[in-house]
Amino acid sequence: MSSPITLPRAVLYDWDNTLVSNWDTVREALNHALVSFGLAPWSAEEARERIKASLRDSFPRIFGERWTEARDLFYAYFAAHHLDGLTPLPGAETLLRHFHEQGVYQAVVSNKNGKFLRAEADALGWTRYFGKLVGAQDAEFDKPHIAPVRMALEPAGIAPGEDVWFLGDADIDMECAHGAGLVPVLIGLGEGSGFDRFPPAHRHTDCTALHSVLYGLVDGNGDTISLQTAVETVPTRTTPTP
Repeated sequence: MSSPITLPRAVLYDWDNTLVSNWDTVREALNHALVSFGLAPWSAEEARERIKASLRDSFPRIFGERWTEARDLFYAYFAAHHLDGLTPLPGAETLLRHFHEQGVYQAVVSNKNGKFLRAEADALGWTRYFGKLVGAQDAEFDKPHIAPVRMALEPAGIAPGEDVWFLGDADIDMECAHGAGLVPVLIGLGEGSGFDRFPPAHRHTDCTALHSVLYGLVDGNGDTISLQTAVETVPTRTTPTP
């Protein structure tokens, strides 16, 4: 039987599909750029499988030398619509509030453009929960590089390590956690095919499930949980058929 561990000193979050749902707007903006370039739009499943890396890392592969033109089309569409479809995922704010009340430092490491990320946090009234919101192009390199992790933890003076959890919904989040030496925590079904190389330490169907574990296992002093009973197995999403 595993022994209890202390609550993390810090929790880092992915943003889209971990704490919030804004996926339709992301896909619509991308398809706006694709169609403008005479390319076929992506289905919902294709988008979920392919959209993980930041724009500056992914668009040159998709659009080639004219990727900056596609970037401008994407950002123009997204800027006009991204707050319209923004929805908190079940249990997200309850989980944020729980860690906040426990004195756990929280920050975001996302591959969404930092300007849009911070605007969305402000719109939801969540900025107060985070010591730092790091988006694409805020650090020298984007996720899964360790650079945005270090930037997110810097305000708290916390070094990357096993006392920091990284919550995310995709294999790129688990890759980032492994690379930085953090505890990888998978939220949801798991987007991507890289979980064999970068497996989560534990996984939960959503933020509500993780909060239920924390609420039920925090002891009278409010500082320990047992990961043996915290693990909740959910089926991994299979790769869509081309």
